[in-house]
Amino acid sequence: MRFRRRNTAWLAALTAIIVVAVAAGGLANPPAALALIALLGVALVASFVELRPNRLREAIPASPLSVMRMSTQAREATERARRRSPYGPTGMTLLDIGLIALVTSPDGSMIMRRGRQISLDDKGVRPYITLNVDPQSADRNATVRFEILDHTGQTQYVHEMKTFLRDGEMNILADTQLPLLDNDRLPGAGDWDLRVSVDGQTMGLLSFTTTPSIIARTRQYAPPVMDDALVRLQDDADDSTPMTLEDLMRSADKQQRR
Repeated sequence: MRFRRRNTAWLAALTAIIVVAVAAGGLANPPAALALIALLGVALVASFVELRPNRLREAIPASPLSVMRMSTQAREATERARRRSPYGPTGMTLLDIGLIALVTSPDGSMIMRRGRQISLDDKGVRPYITLNVDPQSADRNATVRFEILDHTGQTQYVHEMKTFLRDGEMNILADTQLPLLDNDRLPGAGDWDLRVSVDGQTMGLLSFTTTPSIIARTRQYAPPVMDDALVRLQDDADDSTPMTLEDLMRSADKQQRR
């Protein structure tokens, strides 16, 4: 709400008229005087205070059904985002947030793992979110921004992508991944953060754990023959990955059942 000063002149005239009317006949007719005073109060509120529908929508919480469908990670990420910055955008609910790691098994096959613990031995990692979009916020293009910050606060990964919003549940997976294995730019293991924003407004801020690279440590002390064997186990693997989050999650669930 904010004050609208452009109505001051006519409101002052209305106030003067009501004061004169109350002074002239207020004692003879108290109910009429009270009614005029009440009318003046309504005029004051209507003239000086402007309701802002966008702010009202922001104050309205998400629907109970959407809140019940939120994952533990989404609840934590949403709460952290509310504490750190103005929360938004409106008309959307964060149902899930996380990371999908691409791992090379000893036999050379690729395994996709979803979780909050990432190893620096993993080949790479992609962030994703699941949104529930209200009909009034759908049918438009939005900019989704993924950021990964290491334990020193340095940004190690930034990816922006245009996404066409449709009403209902949407899975949004980053188009690129952050390389982990043999990435000399990474400072090391620790507690990292994933930050996701839509149209410049933060949707979620999720912490996750990055563990040290066992392969890198072994290379420091292993003889050359063993070092070559470790390299062969990690290289020459098929780097193709499913392009949709549903395929990635389905593959990860199958691998977990096995």
